[in-house]
Amino acid sequence: MAESTTKTEHVIGVDLGGTKILAGVFNHSLECIGSAKLSTKSQRGVDKVVERIARCVLDAADEADLTMKQVAGVGIGAPGAVDFGAGTVLFAPNMEGWKDVPLKKDLEKQLGVPVFVENDCNIAVLGVHVAELKSKPKNVIGIFVGTGIGGGIIINGELYGGANHTAGEVGHMVLEISGPKCACGNKGCFEALASRTAIFQQIKAGIKDGQKTILTEMLGNDLEDLRSGDLRKAIRRGDKFVDRIVEGAAEYIGIATANLINILNPEVVVLGGGVIEALADEMMSVIIETAQDYAMTGTMKGVDIIASKLGDSAGITGGAVLAKREAAK
Repeated sequence: MAESTTKTEHVIGVDLGGTKILAGVFNHSLECIGSAKLSTKSQRGVDKVVERIARCVLDAADEADLTMKQVAGVGIGAPGAVDFGAGTVLFAPNMEGWKDVPLKKDLEKQLGVPVFVENDCNIAVLGVHVAELKSKPKNVIGIFVGTGIGGGIIINGELYGGANHTAGEVGHMVLEISGPKCACGNKGCFEALASRTAIFQQIKAGIKDGQKTILTEMLGNDLEDLRSGDLRKAIRRGDKFVDRIVEGAAEYIGIATANLINILNPEVVVLGGGVIEALADEMMSVIIETAQDYAMTGTMKGVDIIASKLGDSAGITGGAVLAKREAAK
């Protein structure tokens, strides 16, 4: 009997990104007791990435002094469209060759434990809902602003997948019909206006047009190693140009937030992702004010707009929540 109790005590959450793989081991009270990180190296091909995910999971288990026999399951968030039932990644736009990848089957073969695959932003909102909001609010929208912009929706306490499990693609709301082209093929998507990629493109275009910025002093003219944190440093040193661009992105995030509040009226809109993590102090007040301006009268009553405190660990936490739920079924 002792064996079976230890077995269900631990789960592993994995956040698979275009650049890095994070894995965390969680105990029954959802505390992370060991983690590991590897670069994704998607250019090496799908099979190699799957091997790297497995290695990252085993490293995290080792870090927590566990063997896979003591792990009840693994929950993984993958960037892109996922068939949850089959555990297949249908398409991951920022990963080379990721089309119809049977990730659940392949990883179960390598790890010998049940594996559950879900979209990365769905998983992140699940992590925030359970670990940070203690599952209290029934209706929550997560907006994650990083390289791209993704979202997750919780309705009546459950992840909302929609008719074919692709709900929550908030980054592809069109906010400017004649706006810049998005990687998805449309023009003026939220992601093409306010993601880290969009902000960096706007800054680089401005420098080409002769705009002066502290960033070129910090990083050289080609801004090769530009990070979200550099924007914060520049703004705090009084860089008006960077401040204006970041404020513009924050306004678009506010408009998108208002649209979602008008449509779904959640108790909480939670903002996360690398851009928010680095620039919450600079962006949140603009996001909230803009959302208040654009939301219909009365819809904002009692609605909280907050920045997540989970940061980078939202994905692995959500993966653990998913694994815990599914393995118990």
